[in-house]
Amino acid sequence: MTTSRLSLLFVLAALASTLTGCAAIGDIFKTGIWAGVIGVFIVVAIIFWLVSKIGGNKGGAS
Repeated sequence: MTTSRLSLLFVLAALASTLTGCAAIGDIFKTGIWAGVIGVFIVVAIIFWLVSKIGGNKGGAS
């Protein structure tokens, strides 16, 4: 297992242990729907960025 995959696994495990489903949903409703939408967008963007960095350029145009 490479270092980048190990660090990704560590980050995902830390997120899974700190952001339980009920607590996260409760916080979203406390702060408002737009804060939740922005938060979800940021998390999805970070996950997409991490996956693209780990995947690398496999069969690109160049």
